[in-house]
Amino acid sequence: MEEFNHYLDTIAGHVWGVPLIALLLGTGLFLTYKLILIQVRGFGHGVAITSGKYDNPNLKGQLTHFQALSAALSATIGIGNIGGVATAIYFGGPGAIFWMWVSAFFGMAIKYTSCTLAIKYRKIDPDGNVRGGPMYFIELGMKKKYKPLAYMFAICTAIAAFGAGNLVQSNTVAHSLIDAFGISEASEGMFRWMIGASLATLVGLVIIGGIKRIGQVASYLVPIMSVLYVGSALIILFLNIEHILPSFELIFYHAFNPTAATGGFAGSAVWLTVQWGLKRGLFSNESGLGSAPMAHSAAKVDEPVREGLVAMLGPFIDTIIICTMTALVIIITGQWNSGINGAPLTAHAFDSALPGFGQWMVVIGILLFASSTVISWSYYGEKGIEYLLGDKAKVPYRYVYLLFTLIGARLDLVAAWSFADIANGLMAVPNLVALVALSGTIVAMTKKYFDEKEEGLHKPFK
Repeated sequence: MEEFNHYLDTIAGHVWGVPLIALLLGTGLFLTYKLILIQVRGFGHGVAITSGKYDNPNLKGQLTHFQALSAALSATIGIGNIGGVATAIYFGGPGAIFWMWVSAFFGMAIKYTSCTLAIKYRKIDPDGNVRGGPMYFIELGMKKKYKPLAYMFAICTAIAAFGAGNLVQSNTVAHSLIDAFGISEASEGMFRWMIGASLATLVGLVIIGGIKRIGQVASYLVPIMSVLYVGSALIILFLNIEHILPSFELIFYHAFNPTAATGGFAGSAVWLTVQWGLKRGLFSNESGLGSAPMAHSAAKVDEPVREGLVAMLGPFIDTIIICTMTALVIIITGQWNSGINGAPLTAHAFDSALPGFGQWMVVIGILLFASSTVISWSYYGEKGIEYLLGDKAKVPYRYVYLLFTLIGARLDLVAAWSFADIANGLMAVPNLVALVALSGTIVAMTKKYFDEKEEGLHKPFK
């Protein structure tokens, strides 16, 4: 098993090498420049749209703006916000958080672009089923010779759903509950199977209903789980308010200086800090991955730019707010160099600040976050397989997906994360290439929308 884990980890390291990171950051910088800081100038309008003021129930689509954002956030707000942040700090030091912020800031422009294109080039079947996402804006927006790129994305999506979508989620749930309950080695195997089976059953009850059911569940689940987790983190930060500024100073300092040779990240170079920050940032907010456009394409909207502005809020909520809360708790409590890795590091940090209570808030957060992510990623994987094989493949895919949810609880932590990193990286490539190729289209659409808005058009419906 150790040999297999090392093999996967090596592949993940190659996938997340200089070329992919340059493509990811380069695309974000390029779109931010071309769209004149859309993530700043469009932020307030995006919030107004999400509030429901622009909802029109008579438009084609399956979800309101808020439901579409919730469905996308239920996939992004997950283990990456708890275990992913901890893993980034474990391997890359506190400075990795700075690079997670970088991925989120430029990721906002990427997500705006991809989700705007997803609405422009979506297909709506006579029965109301929406087909949208990078495979469709590659197919319809680019020349026919690029259709293999659409197939590549669809294949990578169907596979990546098994990594980011369920293996990591069910693995972290099992790992956290074993740590919380102090399960013995003799009972660990059976306990993992029970956790995997329970999670697969709960998820199965939701995903059978399709995107409408997913959107409805997500619109209730996401606010509840976010408030519970962020509320607990805020209590800890308030009790340790004098340590907040020094923690930020530590993050900024170690973003450009190798971390001291302590803990699990002994002697890590700046490159490792950048690498771990960016790949955990992408895992958490999914900017550049191309997953969120599939959820946002189902929105009831006739103006693509409007949905892009809603989608743009995702990386801000996920990474700038929630991931930062996790990171500050880990750093403030001094657990960041304890040598503990993954979700247990976050749990120990919360528990050291709120003894007897903190750990269970993290466990509850993990259960809610993981469940929501597994539910939403089933839809993404399903859309990939639908594009490749048609409607008939959707139901069989759901059963295979649930099987992987069960298996994930039994996997080794390193193997689960490495597989997810490989799948995520390969999935991002065709999406990022398409965004650069279609940047002229998105610039023209954005200019037209904001010019019309200045002229008094695009007023709220409510």
